[in-house]
Amino acid sequence: MAVSRVCQDKRLLTPILVQLLFSLLIVVHATAIFKPPKAMRGGIPICFPQFGNCGSLEQHGFARNKIWTIDKNPPPLHPNDSLGKSFVDLVLKPSEEDLKCWPHSFEYRLRVSLAADGKLTLISRIRNINGKPFSFSFAYHTYLSVSDISEVRIEGLETLDYLDNLCQRERFTEQGDAITFESEVDRLYLSSPNVIAVLDHERKRTYVIRKEGLPDVVVWNPWEKKSRAMSDFGDEEYKQMLCVNGAVQKPITLKPGEEWTGRLELTAVPSSFCSEGLGSPLQ
Repeated sequence: MAVSRVCQDKRLLTPILVQLLFSLLIVVHATAIFKPPKAMRGGIPICFPQFGNCGSLEQHGFARNKIWTIDKNPPPLHPNDSLGKSFVDLVLKPSEEDLKCWPHSFEYRLRVSLAADGKLTLISRIRNINGKPFSFSFAYHTYLSVSDISEVRIEGLETLDYLDNLCQRERFTEQGDAITFESEVDRLYLSSPNVIAVLDHERKRTYVIRKEGLPDVVVWNPWEKKSRAMSDFGDEEYKQMLCVNGAVQKPITLKPGEEWTGRLELTAVPSSFCSEGLGSPLQ
Protein backbone atom coordinates (compact mmCIF):
# COMPACT_ATOMS: atom_id res chain seq x y z
CA MET A 1 0.00 0.00 0.00
CA ALA A 2 1.54 3.25 -1.09
CA VAL A 3 0.93 6.45 0.77
CA SER A 4 3.63 8.31 -1.13
CA ARG A 5 7.09 6.96 -1.92
CA VAL A 6 9.88 4.91 -0.38
CA CYS A 7 13.57 5.56 -0.84
CA GLN A 8 16.05 2.83 -1.81
CA ASP A 9 18.00 3.85 1.29
CA LYS A 10 15.99 2.03 3.96
CA ARG A 11 16.88 4.66 6.55
CA LEU A 12 14.67 7.05 4.64
CA LEU A 13 10.98 6.38 4.34
CA THR A 14 8.04 8.12 2.81
CA PRO A 15 4.53 7.07 3.55
CA ILE A 16 4.52 3.69 1.71
CA LEU A 17 3.47 1.34 4.45
CA VAL A 18 1.75 -1.91 5.43
CA GLN A 19 1.82 -3.19 1.85
CA LEU A 20 1.05 -6.81 2.65
CA LEU A 21 -1.62 -6.19 5.27
CA PHE A 22 -3.53 -3.77 3.06
CA SER A 23 -2.97 -5.37 -0.35
CA LEU A 24 -6.64 -6.41 -0.41
CA LEU A 25 -7.95 -3.01 0.69
CA ILE A 26 -5.76 -0.45 -1.07
CA VAL A 27 -4.95 -0.58 -4.78
CA VAL A 28 -1.51 -0.06 -6.30
CA HIS A 29 -1.96 -0.49 -10.03
CA ALA A 30 0.09 -3.15 -11.80
CA THR A 31 1.36 -0.64 -14.36
CA ALA A 32 2.16 2.08 -11.79
CA ILE A 33 5.47 3.83 -12.39
CA PHE A 34 7.79 3.87 -9.36
CA LYS A 35 10.11 6.59 -10.58
CA PRO A 36 10.15 10.26 -9.53
CA PRO A 37 9.00 12.75 -10.60
CA LYS A 38 6.16 10.63 -11.99
CA ALA A 39 3.39 10.30 -9.44
CA MET A 40 2.69 6.71 -8.45
CA ARG A 41 -0.76 5.44 -9.37
CA GLY A 42 -2.32 3.89 -6.29
CA GLY A 43 -2.06 3.71 -2.52
CA ILE A 44 -2.80 6.91 -0.62
CA PRO A 45 -0.82 9.74 -2.22
CA ILE A 46 -0.57 12.84 -0.03
CA CYS A 47 -1.78 15.87 -2.00
CA PHE A 48 -0.08 18.97 -0.55
CA PRO A 49 0.28 21.96 -0.74
CA GLN A 50 -2.17 21.86 -3.63
CA PHE A 51 -5.01 19.48 -4.38
CA GLY A 52 -6.11 19.25 -7.99
CA ASN A 53 -4.91 21.62 -10.69
CA CYS A 54 -6.46 24.86 -9.45
CA GLY A 55 -3.22 26.63 -8.63
CA SER A 56 0.30 27.39 -9.81
CA LEU A 57 1.86 24.06 -8.79
CA GLU A 58 1.87 20.67 -10.48
CA GLN A 59 -1.38 18.75 -10.08
CA HIS A 60 -1.84 17.56 -6.47
CA GLY A 61 1.31 19.37 -5.31
CA PHE A 62 4.76 17.98 -4.64
CA ALA A 63 4.49 16.13 -1.31
CA ARG A 64 3.40 12.84 -2.88
CA ASN A 65 6.66 12.62 -4.86
CA LYS A 66 9.07 13.53 -2.07
CA ILE A 67 11.33 11.46 0.15
CA TRP A 68 10.13 11.59 3.75
CA THR A 69 12.27 10.83 6.79
CA ILE A 70 11.43 9.02 9.99
CA ASP A 71 10.46 11.55 12.64
CA LYS A 72 12.59 10.94 15.72
CA ASN A 73 10.84 13.59 17.82
CA PRO A 74 7.13 13.33 17.03
CA PRO A 75 4.66 15.51 18.93
CA PRO A 76 2.74 13.78 21.73
CA LEU A 77 -0.57 12.30 20.67
CA HIS A 78 -3.57 11.02 22.57
CA PRO A 79 -2.93 7.51 24.00
CA ASN A 80 -5.75 6.12 21.86
CA ASP A 81 -3.71 6.98 18.79
CA SER A 82 -0.87 4.65 19.74
CA LEU A 83 -2.24 2.01 22.14
CA GLY A 84 -2.13 -1.45 20.57
CA LYS A 85 -1.10 -0.12 17.18
CA SER A 86 1.91 -0.42 14.92
CA PHE A 87 2.83 3.03 13.72
CA VAL A 88 5.52 5.18 12.18
CA ASP A 89 6.01 8.93 12.41
CA LEU A 90 7.31 10.71 9.32
CA VAL A 91 8.35 14.26 8.58
CA LEU A 92 8.66 16.36 5.44
CA LYS A 93 10.31 19.76 5.14
CA PRO A 94 10.70 21.81 1.97
CA SER A 95 13.85 21.48 -0.10
CA GLU A 96 15.52 24.39 -1.86
CA GLU A 97 13.82 23.22 -5.05
CA ASP A 98 10.42 23.23 -3.32
CA LEU A 99 10.96 26.75 -2.01
CA LYS A 100 11.62 28.01 -5.52
CA CYS A 101 8.17 26.97 -6.72
CA TRP A 102 6.35 27.46 -3.39
CA PRO A 103 8.29 29.91 -1.18
CA HIS A 104 6.90 28.93 2.22
CA SER A 105 8.61 27.12 5.07
CA PHE A 106 6.57 24.36 6.68
CA GLU A 107 6.95 21.30 8.85
CA TYR A 108 4.71 18.40 7.89
CA ARG A 109 4.46 15.54 10.40
CA LEU A 110 2.53 12.41 9.51
CA ARG A 111 1.65 9.47 11.72
CA VAL A 112 0.50 6.29 9.96
CA SER A 113 -0.81 3.54 12.23
CA LEU A 114 -2.38 0.13 11.81
CA ALA A 115 -4.43 -1.41 14.61
CA ALA A 116 -4.88 -5.11 15.34
CA ASP A 117 -8.44 -4.92 13.99
CA GLY A 118 -7.15 -3.62 10.65
CA LYS A 119 -8.05 0.04 11.12
CA LEU A 120 -5.66 2.30 9.22
CA THR A 121 -5.21 5.84 10.59
CA LEU A 122 -3.36 8.76 9.04
CA ILE A 123 -2.85 11.95 11.05
CA SER A 124 -1.27 14.93 9.29
CA ARG A 125 0.04 17.96 11.18
CA ILE A 126 1.20 20.89 9.08
CA ARG A 127 2.86 23.80 10.85
CA ASN A 128 3.76 27.21 9.45
CA ILE A 129 7.39 27.91 10.38
CA ASN A 130 7.47 30.78 7.92
CA GLY A 131 7.57 34.46 8.80
CA LYS A 132 4.35 35.13 6.92
CA PRO A 133 1.00 33.37 6.37
CA PHE A 134 0.55 30.77 3.66
CA SER A 135 -2.45 28.93 2.21
CA PHE A 136 -2.79 25.37 0.99
CA SER A 137 -5.31 22.76 -0.09
CA PHE A 138 -5.03 19.08 0.70
CA ALA A 139 -6.28 15.53 0.14
CA TYR A 140 -5.63 11.93 1.08
CA HIS A 141 -5.97 10.44 -2.42
CA THR A 142 -7.21 7.02 -1.31
CA TYR A 143 -7.39 4.23 -3.91
CA LEU A 144 -9.81 1.61 -2.57
CA SER A 145 -9.87 -1.96 -3.85
CA VAL A 146 -13.36 -3.15 -4.87
CA SER A 147 -14.64 -6.35 -6.43
CA ASP A 148 -16.66 -4.77 -9.25
CA ILE A 149 -17.32 -1.03 -9.50
CA SER A 150 -20.83 -1.71 -10.82
CA GLU A 151 -21.63 -3.47 -7.51
CA VAL A 152 -20.44 -0.60 -5.29
CA ARG A 153 -22.41 2.22 -3.68
CA ILE A 154 -21.45 5.13 -1.45
CA GLU A 155 -23.71 6.28 1.36
CA GLY A 156 -23.43 9.54 3.25
CA LEU A 157 -23.12 12.01 0.37
CA GLU A 158 -26.77 12.14 -0.67
CA THR A 159 -28.38 15.62 -0.95
CA LEU A 160 -24.95 17.31 -0.91
CA ASP A 161 -23.78 19.87 -3.43
CA TYR A 162 -20.83 18.84 -5.58
CA LEU A 163 -18.55 20.27 -8.25
CA ASP A 164 -18.47 18.08 -11.35
CA ASN A 165 -15.01 18.04 -12.92
CA LEU A 166 -16.50 16.47 -16.05
CA CYS A 167 -18.68 19.58 -16.52
CA GLN A 168 -16.05 22.30 -15.94
CA ARG A 169 -16.64 22.20 -12.18
CA GLU A 170 -20.31 23.15 -12.53
CA ARG A 171 -22.18 22.87 -9.23
CA PHE A 172 -24.96 20.29 -8.81
CA THR A 173 -26.91 18.70 -5.96
CA GLU A 174 -26.78 14.93 -5.46
CA GLN A 175 -30.26 13.54 -6.11
CA GLY A 176 -29.85 9.82 -5.44
CA ASP A 177 -30.17 8.03 -2.12
CA ALA A 178 -26.67 6.64 -2.75
CA ILE A 179 -23.93 7.02 -5.35
CA THR A 180 -23.62 4.15 -7.83
CA PHE A 181 -21.41 3.78 -10.90
CA GLU A 182 -22.30 3.29 -14.56
CA SER A 183 -19.79 5.65 -16.20
CA GLU A 184 -16.87 7.95 -15.39
CA VAL A 185 -17.27 9.95 -12.17
CA ASP A 186 -15.08 12.85 -11.00
CA ARG A 187 -16.84 14.91 -8.34
CA LEU A 188 -15.94 17.03 -5.34
CA TYR A 189 -18.65 16.84 -2.66
CA LEU A 190 -18.75 19.92 -0.45
CA SER A 191 -19.25 20.13 3.33
CA SER A 192 -19.53 16.38 3.73
CA PRO A 193 -20.21 14.44 6.96
CA ASN A 194 -17.32 13.02 8.94
CA VAL A 195 -18.37 9.40 8.35
CA ILE A 196 -18.95 7.83 4.92
CA ALA A 197 -19.65 4.22 3.94
CA VAL A 198 -18.53 2.48 0.74
CA LEU A 199 -20.50 -0.76 0.28
CA ASP A 200 -19.04 -3.55 -1.86
CA HIS A 201 -22.00 -5.88 -2.39
CA GLU A 202 -20.08 -8.68 -4.10
CA ARG A 203 -17.54 -8.98 -1.28
CA LYS A 204 -20.18 -8.22 1.36
CA ARG A 205 -17.74 -5.71 2.80
CA THR A 206 -18.13 -2.08 3.79
CA TYR A 207 -15.39 0.51 4.07
CA VAL A 208 -16.12 2.94 6.87
CA ILE A 209 -14.25 6.21 6.33
CA ARG A 210 -13.99 8.62 9.27
CA LYS A 211 -12.34 11.99 8.92
CA GLU A 212 -11.59 15.17 10.83
CA GLY A 213 -10.41 18.49 9.42
CA LEU A 214 -11.33 17.33 5.91
CA PRO A 215 -14.65 18.96 4.98
CA ASP A 216 -14.85 17.73 1.39
CA VAL A 217 -14.82 14.38 -0.40
CA VAL A 218 -13.68 13.53 -3.92
CA VAL A 219 -15.20 10.52 -5.68
CA TRP A 220 -13.34 9.34 -8.79
CA ASN A 221 -13.42 6.43 -11.20
CA PRO A 222 -11.98 6.96 -14.70
CA TRP A 223 -14.07 4.26 -16.41
CA GLU A 224 -13.04 2.54 -19.62
CA LYS A 225 -12.13 5.32 -22.06
CA LYS A 226 -9.90 7.30 -19.71
CA SER A 227 -8.31 4.11 -18.33
CA ARG A 228 -7.13 3.18 -21.81
CA ALA A 229 -5.62 6.64 -22.25
CA MET A 230 -3.43 6.42 -19.12
CA SER A 231 -0.09 4.65 -19.53
CA ASP A 232 0.16 3.77 -15.83
CA PHE A 233 -3.38 2.40 -15.56
CA GLY A 234 -4.50 -1.00 -16.87
CA ASP A 235 -7.31 -1.00 -19.41
CA GLU A 236 -9.61 -3.01 -17.12
CA GLU A 237 -8.36 -1.83 -13.72
CA TYR A 238 -11.10 0.75 -13.35
CA LYS A 239 -13.45 -2.13 -12.52
CA GLN A 240 -11.57 -2.96 -9.30
CA MET A 241 -10.84 0.50 -7.91
CA LEU A 242 -12.54 3.57 -6.52
CA CYS A 243 -11.04 6.75 -5.13
CA VAL A 244 -12.84 8.30 -2.15
CA ASN A 245 -10.67 11.12 -0.89
CA GLY A 246 -10.97 13.19 2.26
CA ALA A 247 -10.04 16.66 1.04
CA VAL A 248 -9.77 20.38 1.68
CA GLN A 249 -10.96 22.26 -1.41
CA LYS A 250 -11.11 25.82 -0.04
CA PRO A 251 -7.52 26.75 0.89
CA ILE A 252 -6.64 26.90 4.56
CA THR A 253 -4.50 29.83 5.71
CA LEU A 254 -1.99 29.32 8.51
CA LYS A 255 -0.41 32.27 10.27
CA PRO A 256 3.20 31.95 11.48
CA GLY A 257 3.36 29.31 14.19
CA GLU A 258 -0.13 27.93 13.52
CA GLU A 259 -0.79 24.25 12.88
CA TRP A 260 -3.48 22.35 10.99
CA THR A 261 -4.46 18.73 11.66
CA GLY A 262 -6.23 16.40 9.24
CA ARG A 263 -7.17 12.87 10.25
CA LEU A 264 -8.40 9.92 8.20
CA GLU A 265 -9.48 6.50 9.48
CA LEU A 266 -10.23 3.59 7.18
CA THR A 267 -11.84 0.37 8.41
CA ALA A 268 -13.24 -2.57 6.45
CA VAL A 269 -16.06 -4.51 8.13
CA PRO A 270 -18.57 -7.13 6.97
CA SER A 271 -21.55 -5.32 5.50
CA SER A 272 -23.93 -7.19 7.81
CA PHE A 273 -21.95 -5.98 10.83
CA CYS A 274 -21.96 -2.43 9.53
CA SER A 275 -25.72 -2.35 9.05
CA GLU A 276 -26.70 -4.37 12.10
CA GLY A 277 -23.94 -3.55 14.56
CA LEU A 278 -23.78 0.18 13.90
CA GLY A 279 -27.45 0.73 13.14
CA SER A 280 -26.15 2.89 10.33
CA PRO A 281 -22.52 3.21 9.25
CA LEU A 282 -23.00 6.96 9.26
CA GLN A 283 -23.93 7.39 12.91
